Amino acid sequence: MYVSHVALDDFRSYRQIVATLVPGVNVLSGPNGQGKTNFVEAISYLANLSSHRVGAESALVRANPDGTKANAAVIRLKVCQGERERILELEIVSSKPNRARINRTAVRPRELAYELKTVIFAPEDLQLVRAEPALRRKFLDEGVAAWRPTLSQLKTDYEKVLRQRGALLKDLKSGRADSYAQSTLEVWNGQLATLGAQLTIARENLVAQLLAPTQKAHNKIASQGREIFLAYQRQVDKTIAPEKEIEETRDLAQRLQAAMAQREREEIARGVNLIGPHRDDLEIKLDHLPVRGFASHGESWSVALALKLGLYEVLGGQSEDRSERPVLILDDVFAELDSYRRAALAEIISGAEQVLITTAEASELPESLDAHHISVRRDPQAGSIFLETETLPVDGPVEETKTEATGEQGSAS
Repeated sequence: MYVSHVALDDFRSYRQIVATLVPGVNVLSGPNGQGKTNFVEAISYLANLSSHRVGAESALVRANPDGTKANAAVIRLKVCQGERERILELEIVSSKPNRARINRTAVRPRELAYELKTVIFAPEDLQLVRAEPALRRKFLDEGVAAWRPTLSQLKTDYEKVLRQRGALLKDLKSGRADSYAQSTLEVWNGQLATLGAQLTIARENLVAQLLAPTQKAHNKIASQGREIFLAYQRQVDKTIAPEKEIEETRDLAQRLQAAMAQREREEIARGVNLIGPHRDDLEIKLDHLPVRGFASHGESWSVALALKLGLYEVLGGQSEDRSERPVLILDDVFAELDSYRRAALAEIISGAEQVLITTAEASELPESLDAHHISVRRDPQAGSIFLETETLPVDGPVEETKTEATGEQGSAS
């Protein structure tokens, strides 16, 4: 699959813009601060309903010069898959539910995941292997939703019950709870255990699929023959150890519920949920040593990139049908790589249906990389962003340059 057209209204720094992309490699180049990352973020956000840069959706809605916000940000994409074409639209309204349409028909936003798959790697992803477990849980949950879209609602349902149970625990701690609180807590325990077991198994299944392609990608990027270990760590095991090496969803749910009962007094005393996959982690090791705390910057970068390339393959990156392959987005990646790793990455992405690359310097890309080039420039006086396109090998002669769209002018439909 590939994105052929992008239209943005009031998204980040873009007031209005329409741009054309092509299958194969698309390179967006220009000085930092021009809007390259904002452009690819919009595509990734529509597919995943999550930003790799911020947690609050309000940051995605364009700010006016006087500090006020636009009413909403709108992302429209034309997606091609074989001979099939469809228009995907997502409207982001601050503090309100998103609205989505497919071919102008209203749908639930999560249904967009069935129509477009993307994998993005950006400098922020270095924290995937270095920071706290929350980022690794987010990586797994987004991966599960893209890999098995039917499970995209699972995390939302789990978090809803988690919040309600947490509120009840706080009431019990403060003494504000009514006489039915204990029976209500038991109901929440059952629901949280059931959803938690389903979420845990889904994550573990994804980790099992990730290991081999992640190792393969790392072998190509790092070229050192070092072994990667991925292991999902269940927090509940510290309270009640599993009796079986392979545990069914029902058995895990029963164990989660038993652990909640065992630590109920502690949970009430602290007013927080202590049991469940919201406290799990993905352990990542390089040659038996945790990447977090032991790996160098370069080693960490290679492992993080390999994880994302592994996810790309799990989502269909090596499918014989090119139209099944996700859109791969590499945001300012080549600047962090030496010449060997740049060449290796270029070889890996050569089979992709579509790749979007952002870079401050096109000279950072391997000379052999044939690409559709888009030069991104901001006019500070007019407040506009201009996209100029040319198709040529990197460092080759400029054959054609034309204005494709502007930030302030042009239709967004």
